[in-house]
Amino acid sequence: MTEQSTVHSVTYDLLRTLKLTTVFGNPGSTEQTFLQDFPEDFTYVLALQEASVIAMADAFAQVTRRPALVNVHSSAGVGNAVGNLVAAYHGNTPLIITSGQQHRELVIGEPYLGNREATTLPKPWVKWSYEPARAEDVPEAFMRAYAEALQPPAGPVYLSIPMDDWKRPLSGFTRVRTVSDRVVPDARRLRLFADRISASRRPALVFGPEVDRAGGWDAAVALAEKLRASVYGAPLLDRASFPEDHPLFRGPLGMSVKTISDRLAGHDLVVVIGAEAFRYYPYVPGDYLPDGTELLQITGNPGVAAAARVGDSLLGDPATAIELLLDTVAEGSARTAPEPMARPRELPQVPGSPLTPPEVYATLSRVRPPDAVIVNESTSTMAQQVEWLPTVRSGSFFATASGGIGWATPAAVGVALGDRDRGVDRPVVGLIGDGSFQYSVQAIWTAAQHDLPIVYVVMRNQEYSILKSFAVLEETPGVPGLDLPGLDIASVARGFGCRAVDVETTGDLEREFKAALSAGTTTVIVVPTQPQKAML
Repeated sequence: MTEQSTVHSVTYDLLRTLKLTTVFGNPGSTEQTFLQDFPEDFTYVLALQEASVIAMADAFAQVTRRPALVNVHSSAGVGNAVGNLVAAYHGNTPLIITSGQQHRELVIGEPYLGNREATTLPKPWVKWSYEPARAEDVPEAFMRAYAEALQPPAGPVYLSIPMDDWKRPLSGFTRVRTVSDRVVPDARRLRLFADRISASRRPALVFGPEVDRAGGWDAAVALAEKLRASVYGAPLLDRASFPEDHPLFRGPLGMSVKTISDRLAGHDLVVVIGAEAFRYYPYVPGDYLPDGTELLQITGNPGVAAAARVGDSLLGDPATAIELLLDTVAEGSARTAPEPMARPRELPQVPGSPLTPPEVYATLSRVRPPDAVIVNESTSTMAQQVEWLPTVRSGSFFATASGGIGWATPAAVGVALGDRDRGVDRPVVGLIGDGSFQYSVQAIWTAAQHDLPIVYVVMRNQEYSILKSFAVLEETPGVPGLDLPGLDIASVARGFGCRAVDVETTGDLEREFKAALSAGTTTVIVVPTQPQKAML
């Protein structure tokens, strides 16, 4: 006798078809009916808190270039997840986030673990939020969730599923669909943009995270070289889209209105591709553009285009747009080549104790393997990273897109799992501040359980340095809670099953980093450092 098919079996068959066979989660009782009899051909990645679950899935999806499936617990678990859900939303990461709802018969009575207004809770940080009206609709809800998550602008979606739905009989689901994940820009408007770029005397290019996500790294290099244009890093970037050691690269654009405007002085045209125009923080008043400067923006996200404070926008896939521009813009060989980014790389004449961040980065620049990927959440030292550890390959730099902290430690786990899933072997280096490390420290347990080749370098300056820098800029003295004494990070890391060491000198750091690369497991290296004033 053939076993009767159910919503559970039909949905898992659909998930196989959609290649959603890795589930990132932290299980609760209302999710157990979904997870029961977990198939052998599926992989369950357990994280110890829902914020870590989201960040791992986020980075995994970015690396594998396909949607990732997440399962968290009812309302409380979704609440824990929201902090990193903001990063996934801003990062346009296709996630299908599911949680359990109480039994349908009990929901009307506000039961314990009931998810009140379930579809409202994750908003506005999801593209679509839904609870099926009938158990029979669960597979189709997953099908639509997949399409919503993947179509541009990609992003997270949410499904709330009553726990009794999974056991309901269901004969099958056959309406599997495919969807496009790219939108071609309007040809006439692109031609107008190309003419304006060709006529520019001194253009500047700003390549944002959308370019690398779309696979446009090589095309971006070719466009910059054809135009002989200055290239700047987008403000507060979460993916690098241009080699930061290239002669045309002028460095980070800055963050505030005034800083960005000052940086663009002398350019008659700024072309922002795959980024907001711009991500501003903090507020330092100034002109949005210098006198005599115009701005063009190309983005795949209508919301990003609508929110731009200045300039003219064109909607379309950034990589496709760059490739089309390559065929239509005029050669810029007559333009004067810009000066490359200054890299003074100044170090103390006498090694310090504790070390300065430049000393740490200088050491890492000597020992970092060329194929290593960097996941950064040392916010106050990101300028030093660009100076000493430039990103030179596509898909090899990741940071949070939200401005919150607690993303990078679990994201490094997602990167390493994504590499393993696609058969790529490369070291993953997490550059984390001591304050950031505490937010999702439990993520290193998952790294250790999976024997992931991650090297975390935690810079221990005993404070929230970035916040102290903001306090100076914003003239807000006397803010409490900015010091972090008494953290024994290495002991905590060992408690979660990682190899962990404290180092004091550049020689110690170099030796331990090399050892970590061949350790076959996750290593946490803790480096006492002097506080670094952030370059805002």
